[in-house]
This record gives sequence, C-alpha cells and structure tokens, in this order.
Amino acid sequence: MMVTESGDLKHSQLRLFEDYLQRVSAEQKEYAEVCESPKMTETDSTDTNQQREGLLEQILGRDNLNRAYKQVKRNKGAGGIDGMQVDELLPFLKENKNELVQSLRDGKYRPKPVRRVEIPKENGKTRKLGIPTVVDRLIQQAICQVLTPIFEKQFSDNSFGFRPKRSAHDALKRCQTNIKDGYKWVVDMDLEKYFDTVNQSKLIQILSETIKDGRVISLIHKFLRAGVMAGGIFEDSPEGVPQGGPLSPLLGNIMLNECDHELERRGHRFIRYADDRAPRRRRDATERSHAAQKMREGPSKPPYRWRLQTTLSCFGQKPR
Repeated sequence: MMVTESGDLKHSQLRLFEDYLQRVSAEQKEYAEVCESPKMTETDSTDTNQQREGLLEQILGRDNLNRAYKQVKRNKGAGGIDGMQVDELLPFLKENKNELVQSLRDGKYRPKPVRRVEIPKENGKTRKLGIPTVVDRLIQQAICQVLTPIFEKQFSDNSFGFRPKRSAHDALKRCQTNIKDGYKWVVDMDLEKYFDTVNQSKLIQILSETIKDGRVISLIHKFLRAGVMAGGIFEDSPEGVPQGGPLSPLLGNIMLNECDHELERRGHRFIRYADDRAPRRRRDATERSHAAQKMREGPSKPPYRWRLQTTLSCFGQKPR
C-alpha cells in the first residue's frame, strides 16, 4: 500500500497513477508471452433479463461457440498440458465438436489441469499463471461471453480492469476528476496474491445468487478445482482462480464487486483496476498535522509502502 501527499497535488498524484497504470500494462505484456490477455468484448446476443435456467444452452449455442473460437484464435497463446496449439483447435473441433458439446450438456466434461508458468515481476518475485488447454480456453471463452453482459449490470462504476469499453485511460480520467473534486490523499493498494487466494466457496455462493442454472455453476466449479500441473506433478487447487484463462478476469471482478459496493456505501472515492486500487479522500487541518508528523517520523522520501493485509481496515488509519 502506498500513501502519497505532496505540495503540487495534481501533478504528483497524476504521476503516481500514471506509474501505476504503466506497471499494470507492463505486467499484461508479460502475460502475452505465455497466454494473451483476454480481450473483453460486449455482446447483445444475451438477454440479461430472462430466466437464467437456460444459460448452458446459450453457452453451447452455435453462434456463441463460433464467436468463442474466433476470439481464442485471435488471442493466440501457448498450449496447455496436452500440447495442443491454437492452430490445431479447428481440426479437433471438426472431428469432436458433437461429442464435446454433448459431454458438456450431460455434465460429464472434465477440464484438464492448467499448466503452471511463472513470469518475473518488477519487484523480483514471480507471478504464477495457469495456462488452460486450448479446448478448455474455448469453453471458458464461451462462458465468459454469456456471463459478461449479465454481471456488467451489477459492477461498480469505479471498476475499470478487464471490462468492455473500459481501459486504463478511462481510469486515469476518473483519477483526474477525483483530484479536481478535492480528494488529496492517494492510497495505492495491491491485494497480495489475490487470484491465488480467492475463496472458491464464497465465489460459488456469489455466482449462485445470479446464475440459476446449476449446470453452469457446476461447470465453473470444475474449472476452479481442475488442479495444476507443475513440473510434471499434479497439485490440487482448493483455493484461488488461476490466471491465464479467459474466465479468471471476470471471476476476479465478480468476487471484488461486493468490496467495491461496500467502499461506495462507506463514501470512499476509489478506482479499481483488476486487483489494484487507488482510493482517495479529502483531509482536514488535523489530518494534515498527522500527515506532517508521519512524514517527519518516516522515510525521508515518500511515498511509504505498507503491506496490505486486509482490504477495508486501511482507510483512515495505518494498518496494524
């Protein structure tokens, strides 16, 4: 977590947020070396007002699957544990599409474990990715195309990452608006190992509140519990949402949506891009005095970095 306060507020805060967005963009480029970041597209082919009990049929519809194939083809990316590459997907589907669709309808389909890949981060640590097989990627993309319009109606206006018609530039514009409105404190938070530690039971519960087709819930749960192959050894996946597939950004946003709305209920101004946040708040004379004292007691050059252990307790006071 990073707290910043400076004399030239507009320029310093914008530089801070620009650096933050550049860091996010740099990490997304690293993903592309292994598996292209899912390109979120908006579609009006899903009736978001109808009863959700027929969602699986929409997911397995011919037009939706064709659109999913084209998206996977455009995204490219490396293959999963079975070695199949994107260019091999079409021949596979020509021979096995009917059997694949039927196994999904019958609830017999079992996703394969994801392939573990680790990419370096700027801080010297590594980010763990889970690369699904090309076939699993197709199915995840088909699910994502149907669920995205449904959950878009529920998402916070302060969330910008991996959403249709929203970008880092839009987040930066919102940052400028907050500064002009007099919000002078900037808190840069990164939820540590967020995707690796998502509570799957809670995520399924949240999904079930909107998705009434139990077959879709079951299919998503199978993807979450498919496991990981790391160095030829199978590892169970009792928690987390593996980064690397088309479905993980959407599931990540769904999980954090409750937190977004809680922050809004508490009156906080904030900007979220995936699992990064930049809340803002005004300050009074007393707070300015405390801030000056912290500056004198702390490092000579702000900003200060505090490891964020919880999401909500950091606002208004230093985390314990």
